[in-house]
Amino acid sequence: MHSQANLTEDYFLGGRLRLLQPGQGYRAGVDPVLLAAAVPAQPGERVLDLGCGVGAVALCLGARVRGLRLFGVDLLPENVDLARRNAQANDLPMEVVQGDVGALPAALRQQSFDHVVSNPPYFRRTAGPASDGVHRDTAMGEGLALSEWIEAGIRRVNPKGRLSLIMSAERLPEILAAFENRLGDVMVLPLAARVGRDAGRVIVTGRKGARAPFRLLAPLVLHVGDHHDGDREDYTAQTRAILRDGAALSLVDRAPRDKSRK
Repeated sequence: MHSQANLTEDYFLGGRLRLLQPGQGYRAGVDPVLLAAAVPAQPGERVLDLGCGVGAVALCLGARVRGLRLFGVDLLPENVDLARRNAQANDLPMEVVQGDVGALPAALRQQSFDHVVSNPPYFRRTAGPASDGVHRDTAMGEGLALSEWIEAGIRRVNPKGRLSLIMSAERLPEILAAFENRLGDVMVLPLAARVGRDAGRVIVTGRKGARAPFRLLAPLVLHVGDHHDGDREDYTAQTRAILRDGAALSLVDRAPRDKSRK
């Protein structure tokens, strides 16, 4: 377990959510907040966070939408302990179990969920050297193939339920290949740091059993201006509302409307 001295307490959603997390290694930042904001969960629904870490995605979602039934699974016992502590500290009931996403514990295999969310490891193991810290390496460097990660989510989501994940943009082709013929109503939201920049991340979501066509949405631009011009926050108004005020990020509202339809 992490010693208390090696932990920091960090504030999310303008202070509405406080998370203990390791002082070194992988640390939750804006990505889990953005993903949680994009999940259209409703009170009473069941949400499973695959590879939940310290609980950032599920707890950000639970802070925005009260009355959800939150579940999480993570490989590292240290993360499981912190996720449980964070849920309790924020008065957000969440059942967290230790286990491998690729071989989920029986308690989770026997259940299904309205939403499955995930912030999987971004980097392929073969794409570069392992990081110095085992915990960061596990969180950021892929062990289980991304296709298997997605398969685990598809298996656990209800019919008409939704799988949502955030990932580096370069891996979008793999995600879409794994979604093919398995999920419909697929939407991709590119996340660009600034106007004119390539997207560095994507939020991808699809519904099991849906038949709506694929949609590539207009990008969410995170920062104003074409460069960072000082030691100050320069988020766009929409991004600030998501990160600081807990605003939702509706993908449906971002979808282009067919003007030929009345």
